[in-house]
Amino acid sequence: MSPSASPRPRIDAAQRRARLGHRHRLTASVKAVTAEEVADALLGLHATDAATVHLSLRARLADPNPAALDRALYEDRTLVRMLCMRRTLFAVSTTLAPVIAGASAAPVATKERRDLTKWITEGLPDWDERRLAEVEERTLAALEVRGEATAADLAADVPELRTTLVSFPGKSYEATVAISSRILRALAAEGRIRRGRPRGGWTSSSFRWVPGTAFTDLDAPEPAEARAQLARHWLASYGPATTDDLKWWTGWTLTDTRRAAAAAGAVEVDLPESPAPGLALPDDLAPVPEPAPWAALLPALDPTAMGWKSRDWYLDPDHTRPLFDRSGNIGPTVWWNGRIIGAWAQRPDGDITWHLLTDAGQEATEAVRTEAERLREWIGGVRVTPRFRTPLERELSA
Repeated sequence: MSPSASPRPRIDAAQRRARLGHRHRLTASVKAVTAEEVADALLGLHATDAATVHLSLRARLADPNPAALDRALYEDRTLVRMLCMRRTLFAVSTTLAPVIAGASAAPVATKERRDLTKWITEGLPDWDERRLAEVEERTLAALEVRGEATAADLAADVPELRTTLVSFPGKSYEATVAISSRILRALAAEGRIRRGRPRGGWTSSSFRWVPGTAFTDLDAPEPAEARAQLARHWLASYGPATTDDLKWWTGWTLTDTRRAAAAAGAVEVDLPESPAPGLALPDDLAPVPEPAPWAALLPALDPTAMGWKSRDWYLDPDHTRPLFDRSGNIGPTVWWNGRIIGAWAQRPDGDITWHLLTDAGQEATEAVRTEAERLREWIGGVRVTPRFRTPLERELSA
């Protein structure tokens, strides 16, 4: 740096944790009123595990009424599930859906379409793209008539959906599957169908399908502009953070990530705990007030826990092994003032149990105990088992 150059603004880990508490709606003074507010604050709720959506909302709403959450998802449809960042399923608000479609979901849908076409045409010699398209059109027509349907319902109307293919031949995980699963996944990735109400309760991942709106019909920005808008939203919610964090969260190439950050107006900042410079919005450089002390029990795959690639500023690296599975999926976590300090689980009798990996003091312990009791009362008779089990969650739930 030349003598005349201005030093980069410095934002330390404590300030990052203060922003997290405020912006992720985790401290009491900023709890949200609606599910849509939460989804926008986090840019989407991880939805690979159906229970995560409801539990993430519960932790951030002033009045987490399960009926109101169902209404947003299945009646008002102000939250929609989209396959987008990192080819992961998110529940996003209809406000942000066009931006996310242009920046992430549309490219994911293109890859899903390419993979499906190759899988079908190579595995079924009497199928070509024309036949695949014809079966899909009949499937969409059948769904339009029914209004909502399971895969089995649609296969009754379109018998070709029962056709089977071997996936991953010769591998230890080889499996024979009906082509309906991949066809419906591709149609959903394109927005032409949507996941509707589950067949079971809010923990069920077995959804009925309903007609959707193709992403090509959304008023989405052009890809470069959409990426710039998404980068700006992400930095407002998750910044300051590194270029690698943004690249990991979005699944973009490094080139697209850098261009999007530049177009978003991001400026470099020093992050003392990071060897790489951080990125922040130019109006987000001043210190923010420390929030009141807060504790939270967040579910497996919660957007906050999975929000950054580099997590040392809120997670002790020694705690990674008990809290994550081998694929990098985080389990249920206990938070205190912007740090992960432990894990929680539900026992077969419904009780909420927890274990602290860090001694954060008596105030933290009492706050966590209170949050665990609130969670137990809210869950009631429902049993929650994370889709991806982690070592400490398994131990606690036994």
